[in-house]
Parts: sequence; C-alpha cells; structure tokens
Amino acid sequence: MSVLYFLEGLRNPVCDAFFSLITMLGEETAFMAIAIVVFWCFDKFQGYFLLITGFLGTIVNQFLKMLFRVPRPWVKDPNFTVVSGTVEGAGGFSFPSGHTQTSVTLYGGIARANKQKWLRIAMIILCVLVPFSRLYLGVHTPLDVGVSIAISLLLIFGGYPVFKQAEKSSKIMYIIIASLFTLVVAYTLFVTLYKFPSEVYNEVNYHNLQSAQKNAFTLLGCAVGLFVVYFVDSRYLKFEIKACWWAQILKVVIGLALVLAVKELTKFPLDAIFNGNLISRTIRYFLVVITAGILYPLTFKWFAKLGKKQ
Repeated sequence: MSVLYFLEGLRNPVCDAFFSLITMLGEETAFMAIAIVVFWCFDKFQGYFLLITGFLGTIVNQFLKMLFRVPRPWVKDPNFTVVSGTVEGAGGFSFPSGHTQTSVTLYGGIARANKQKWLRIAMIILCVLVPFSRLYLGVHTPLDVGVSIAISLLLIFGGYPVFKQAEKSSKIMYIIIASLFTLVVAYTLFVTLYKFPSEVYNEVNYHNLQSAQKNAFTLLGCAVGLFVVYFVDSRYLKFEIKACWWAQILKVVIGLALVLAVKELTKFPLDAIFNGNLISRTIRYFLVVITAGILYPLTFKWFAKLGKKQ
C-alpha cells in the first residue's frame, strides 16, 4: 500500500485524465477490436495467437481471482482513495490485475509477432503504461500487476513458438483450441458448482462471484466460436485479408460496427428468451465470434476488388 499512497500524493487532474484514458486500452472492448483488426487485415494466424493467448490469460487471471479472493485496495484500507470514476470499471477481486493481463498479452503479443522496431517500441510502451495506470488510479497493488505481467509474458513467449507450428499444422491448431475449450469448461464448472466460503455470498462480495460467472460463460461462447471459425475457414472459406489501404479502413469501420451491433442488439432478446440465464451470454458471444470470423469475412473478396477498380 505504500506505493499506492505515494502515487496518490502525485495525482493531479491532468494525470488523472491521461491515465483514465490509458487504462481503457486494457479493457475487453479494446482487446477484441485490436485482435479482430489484426485477424481481418494483417495476419490471420497472428489474430488467432492474440485471441487465444488473451482468452487463456483471462482464464488463469479469473481463476486466481476466485482462488485467492483478495479485496481491492480501497476495501483493504478504507482510508485509501481512488481516482474518481474508476471503481465502476474495477469489477471482481483485486489479485491479479485483469486490465494488466489483457494489455500485456495483447500488446506484448503484437511486439513478439512483429519485427518492425517502431511497432515493438510502441507496444512495449503500452505494456508499461497500462499496468502503471492501474497503480496510479489506485485500483490494484504492485503484486496484482506484477503477477499478471509474469503470466502474460509466460503465455506470449511460451505460446508463440507453438502457434508458429500451428500455422503449418491444423492438427496442432485444433489441439490448442481444444485445450482452450477444456480450460474454459473447467473454469465454468469451478465458478458455478464450487462451494465458496460464506463471505463470498454476502452482499459485499457476491458481485465478484457474479462477475466471474459472467466471464466464464462469455469465454465459453468465444471458445466454441473460435473452433467453428477455424474449422469453417481452414476447410471452406479461406478468406483473404489483402486489400488497398482505404478499403481496409472501410472494412474495419463497417466490420467493427457490425460486430458491436451483434453484441449489443442480441443482449435483450437472448436474455428474454433464456430468462436471464447466463447461457444467453454464451450464445451472444458465440454469435459475435461467428460474425467476426465467418459471416463478415464473406464480404472480403468485395473489399479486395475495390482498389483494383481504380
């Protein structure tokens, strides 16, 4: 807590605003958007690498949160204050840091998979800034952040050689996705069936368990969706990602709007059909992944032709 109190003393409106923006680069929306853009426009297998390592990191992160159930800094020490407006985005228990996990896995993964010096430097800077923002804002401790960085680096440097082999062998890729699915199922069973200590179910902590269960059913939909996407694309679709620069921008703008629309517009009807059961979340995110990986790429041939018509 001494580090957090030191940073608390350095806070000012400019830095508060800056790090509040920086921390958003570690959120689920930023992760999905960037990984999907890589998948659509730059390198399909790099997209798989970023998505799967990101999902694996989230499973490990969420499992550790529920296993250790460490309270947030302001809960641990009521005298400590956080930057205004940050508590709402800090769901679940404190250890380890989810934003750090997501950001370092994503931006570190991009740095590992690309050789351009400027891109690597930019990504490494983000790998530093986003975790530091969690400390500055007061929502995580150095231990929370440090463990997440270690897990992310292990996934990046341990997983990248495996994915390079998977690029040449569909069998290896199926094993990777099957492993992801197995871990997601195990985590889902853990957070839904395991009998946690009574304090987890009280009014103060129950939202942490609910957050863990929502994440589990979200990841389940994503894992099943990824399997279907890889099967359909490798066997039948085999969509091309190349297009002229302005067609790529148009592809991204339209595509992200479509994916976001599926994510938001299916929420109410699915919740109504399944009466609020979390299986609706699994189906919803399955549809998001299918839209991003199969349905929308059906239009990519058209985008590839746009520049050629000039």
